[in-house]
Amino acid sequence: MAEFWASGWGHAIILLAQGLAVIAFVMVSLIFMVYGDRKIWAAVQMRRGPNVVGPWGLLQTFADAIKYVFKEIVVPAGSDKFVFFLAPFLAMALALIGFVAVPFSEGWVMANINVGILFIFAMSSLEVYGTIMGGWASNSKYPFLASLRSASQMISYEVSMGLIIIGIIISSGSMNLTAIVHAQSGYGLLSWYWLPHFPMLVLFFISALAETNRPPFDLAEAESELVAGHMVEYGSTPYLLFMAGEYIAIYLMCALISLLFFGGWLSPIPGLPDGVLWMVLKMWFWFWMFSMVKAIVPRYRYDQLMRIGWKVFLPLSLAWVVIVAILARYEILGGFWARWDHLAPIGAAITGG
Repeated sequence: MAEFWASGWGHAIILLAQGLAVIAFVMVSLIFMVYGDRKIWAAVQMRRGPNVVGPWGLLQTFADAIKYVFKEIVVPAGSDKFVFFLAPFLAMALALIGFVAVPFSEGWVMANINVGILFIFAMSSLEVYGTIMGGWASNSKYPFLASLRSASQMISYEVSMGLIIIGIIISSGSMNLTAIVHAQSGYGLLSWYWLPHFPMLVLFFISALAETNRPPFDLAEAESELVAGHMVEYGSTPYLLFMAGEYIAIYLMCALISLLFFGGWLSPIPGLPDGVLWMVLKMWFWFWMFSMVKAIVPRYRYDQLMRIGWKVFLPLSLAWVVIVAILARYEILGGFWARWDHLAPIGAAITGG
């Protein structure tokens, strides 16, 4: 039996099982993310939210998904049908593929590659193709213009996100996400990168909102400002795939924030056991933050969004990379932190030691 699992077929079965487990976790989480999203908005607006289908409305998302699956698919005349159907599938598949390199706990990762953070960033960057292809294949000027608007928005904020990630790589000395989490171990909450990199945590969170077309930056599909978004010609299952891909991308950003700034699966209190539960709780917390921003913050104009990305976030993130590189190279703060035992983990996090 051991020889079979060591063979090529055995490895293929193990990888298939791991992939199905990750997909099942993400899809089940997706269902309850939509439910939680609607409940949070309702609570902020002092209304009930979903409460009819199932106990406390828990089955409302299932009912909505079934409705979309059985609706008639309408394809615009003159559209490129292959690209029209490929676009929503691509938007969802690329977001799911990013979870391949996400470690949920020690050893709980499908591919513990040395450039894991680069792989996830590449997958999240490629999601823009689903948006562009969907707008172009619809054979309409309005979704095409909306897709270009969305693409420029996503690409603009990917630049600042990449620079922020470089600061984390310098601090940890690795692009492996497991190694980045290990670099934050030792002193619980105080040894995580959220403290030394706090300004970049704020920028990264806001950039993640823009990257995933999440309010207040959902300008690709803002009904009050635009004639139509890039999904205006979509309905039924293709539209469902677009929305699922958007929520999965949000969940991927929650996982990335948890790994880069909040120690992943590490316990916040020294002495408590680490584990996958901490990772999931941190991801849920950041999804709650995403929902609260949508419920509270008013939508920005497009020119304001682009101005913030290029004139504020880009210079700040670039300056932070230079500062972190100088501190890591010359260990300027190393001696200072060494004099204060209770602050030593913060200094270790900044200098990468």
